[in-house]
Amino acid sequence: MQSMRDVPAPTADQVAAAEAAVGAALRPTPLVAAPLLGSDVWLKLESLQPSGAFKVRGALAAMADAGEGRIVTASAGNHALGMAWAAQLAGREVTVVVAEDASPAKVARLERLPVELVRAGRGYDAAEAAALELAADGALYVSPYNDPRVIAGQRTVGVELDAQLAGPLTVVAPVGGGGLLAGLTLWAQARGDVRLIGVEAAASRAFSTSLEAGRVVEVPVGETVADGLAGGMEPGSVTLDIVRSAGLTRMVSVTEDELLDAIAYLHREHGVVAEGAGAAGVAAVRSSGDRAGTIVVVVTGRNVTDDVLRRALWR
Repeated sequence: MQSMRDVPAPTADQVAAAEAAVGAALRPTPLVAAPLLGSDVWLKLESLQPSGAFKVRGALAAMADAGEGRIVTASAGNHALGMAWAAQLAGREVTVVVAEDASPAKVARLERLPVELVRAGRGYDAAEAAALELAADGALYVSPYNDPRVIAGQRTVGVELDAQLAGPLTVVAPVGGGGLLAGLTLWAQARGDVRLIGVEAAASRAFSTSLEAGRVVEVPVGETVADGLAGGMEPGSVTLDIVRSAGLTRMVSVTEDELLDAIAYLHREHGVVAEGAGAAGVAAVRSSGDRAGTIVVVVTGRNVTDDVLRRALWR
């Protein structure tokens, strides 16, 4: 079992620095109306980020405050791609640990980038443990979710929504380790007219189980096309504390069939390529009868394998 790190919530200075770093490097992602999902439902297309996913936001925020030493991270794929993109922009190098069974599409992209790629174990949890061990010699470890700078970076999704939509809002977002949900929680607390719905793959319900227990607990993790949502959480993760203390979030889960149907829906109705995790919010809205008010669905990433895309489209 991993030892527990003491990771604090983002400070006001880190929040401001993240906004500056993200604003200097990225344009706001668009909102697209989705009338087939509801009369006032919008898609926030983080899938159009240069790395293919929202994770580049947290990576930019972390890289802006990384110091001069070695940088190590673990990832199911999208965080690593974001870190590689941010490192290249900053003229830095980063060591990325991925599981031996990580998404081939994401690993193929990483192999084309200037990173040191380390394969370790099966599943995200094994890769995370290996990365923490690798960073124990004094390197900076940047967690995909359990890091105040990363959380502050993911919060900027909400900051963009401030300029795009008036409230009240319901924001639907996928949840793995909770970095995006924690960032959105900090933003929603300040805005005051937002409710959040966190969406997990039914095959991997670490966050909701831990939320109910009041602490990080281990859960079985099954196979899922939403590889970005699969895996457990680091003991003591600050994301859980942030989300639990605010009390703004309702958690739901979606099945593999619902995820595949959502990938196909986005492709056919909007011309949007989405991976399983990226389509999780759409899957939740399509399976829910609660579509009142203005709803924003965060489509978090597009880095899907050809096999999963074929499975979705040929159903």
